[in-house]
Formats: sequence, C-alpha cells, structure tokens
Amino acid sequence: MLNKWLLATAGVLATVVGTIGIVVPILPTTPFLLLAAACFVRSSDTLYGWLTSNRLFGGFIRNYREQRGVTVRAKITALALLWGVIGYTALTAGAATWLRILLAAVALGVTAHLLRLKSLSRK
Repeated sequence: MLNKWLLATAGVLATVVGTIGIVVPILPTTPFLLLAAACFVRSSDTLYGWLTSNRLFGGFIRNYREQRGVTVRAKITALALLWGVIGYTALTAGAATWLRILLAAVALGVTAHLLRLKSLSRK
C-alpha cells in the first residue's frame, strides 16, 4: 500500500516537472512523462489511464512508447524553443563563459537526441 502511494506521488511529481518542461526548453518533457507513466502503471490504473489519454500528454507518451519517435512538428517546436531560450540567455544574461559553454553543450545534446528519434507524421 505504501509502495503504491509513493509511486503515485512520484508519478504526480514527474507529471508536474514534465508539464513545466513543455514551456522550459532545458527540462525534457517526454522522459518525465514516461517516468510518470511507469510509476502510474505500477500504482494506479486510474492515473495511468488519465495520463495516457490526456489531450496534452497522451500523444507524447504513446508516440514514444509505441513508435520510439516524435512528430516533426514537436521536433521543430522543441528545437526552436530550446535554441531561442538558450541563445537569449547566453547572449543577454551576462553569463560567464563557462556557463555559455555549458548551455551550448546542453542544447547540442538535446538537439542530437531529438534528431536521432524517428520522425512521425501527424495523424
């Protein structure tokens, strides 16, 4: 019982972080939503069903779990937001050189990961 409660709590927290990741490019959305789904599938059929059928989250999870890919539109949106926010931060925040290099490395890593995923057509 306690284990299910802890897993459900972890799933809710992962869902919150994944939701924040939709608008904050440095936070990856899909891995947190996949973590939430894994927690929910072991703790609550109701929460798992809600997450996978959710209008906002369900598509990310289904595409990634079933087809190991994301839509072209999601890739373009993610990359545009990622590079826009990181570029703006690096150029205007007066960041130290080491921080600019770190931001660029994160952006390159996320870009490489996204581009390696299969591109799915929108249905």
